[in-house]
Amino acid sequence: MQLTRAADYAVRVMMHMAGLPPGRRTSRSELASAAGCPEQFLSKVLQDLTRAGLVTSHRGNTGGFELPPLHHGASVLEVVEAVEGPIRLNLCLASKQTCERQEWCPAHCVWARAQEALTGVLRNTSIAELAKQLPQWN
Repeated sequence: MQLTRAADYAVRVMMHMAGLPPGRRTSRSELASAAGCPEQFLSKVLQDLTRAGLVTSHRGNTGGFELPPLHHGASVLEVVEAVEGPIRLNLCLASKQTCERQEWCPAHCVWARAQEALTGVLRNTSIAELAKQLPQWN
């Protein structure tokens, strides 16, 4: 199992934005440079983050992208799920109707514990915490 590049770039972008002064807007090209990804690819990531309400997009001469104060402390889980959707290690964890073996399958509780461990770490790690560990951007 591996997160997509889009999720990785989303976390990088959010860390960069969380390290900026509050209210500062930044361009897509600056974000692409900070995240180390192609601008065109980043457009889709930014759309997902904007749609999830984690990032605000502004048009025009003074446009750009901004991290609203409310989402400065967003969790890594919120960012990943904005791009990837809900994390499910196995289909049987999506709902009770997806697998008739769920009630008696010995592997089900292993998948459930593993998913809880993963989502717990991501849920309890904020983008702001990670941003504090970045070198200062000039």
